[in-house]
Amino acid sequence: MARPAPRAALAGALALGWLAAGFGCDTATDMRRETLCRRALPALSPEGAALRLLRVGPGSGRGSVRVDYRLAGADGAPLKGEEARVRFLVCTFGPGTELTALTTERGPVNGASLYLLRHYYLETPEAEASDPGGR
Repeated sequence: MARPAPRAALAGALALGWLAAGFGCDTATDMRRETLCRRALPALSPEGAALRLLRVGPGSGRGSVRVDYRLAGADGAPLKGEEARVRFLVCTFGPGTELTALTTERGPVNGASLYLLRHYYLETPEAEASDPGGR
């Protein structure tokens, strides 16, 4: 049985490394998108409400993330009635982690609000501290 040439073995190892690095980038991008989407929740929720995450994962569209959650009282106690319903936020991303659209159960977030959220909130220490999934 002939042994593979060293050059062929090296090429195979490089190809595997390149594939692994590519999958790692996608995972890192997906995780960053999930973080940004979660961080938008406190800014879009009633002041003083606690958030209970139910699910964070891919949305129905390409490049989207969906966060399902419930509101809770400031003390963390579950709310009753209409306020206890499951809510959602869908974040749509362009290339990389560029947030291009937000939709809640009440409808799409307008362009000005999205702009302000992206440029003046999502990357701040306040957003990091308020991230409902970052604890």
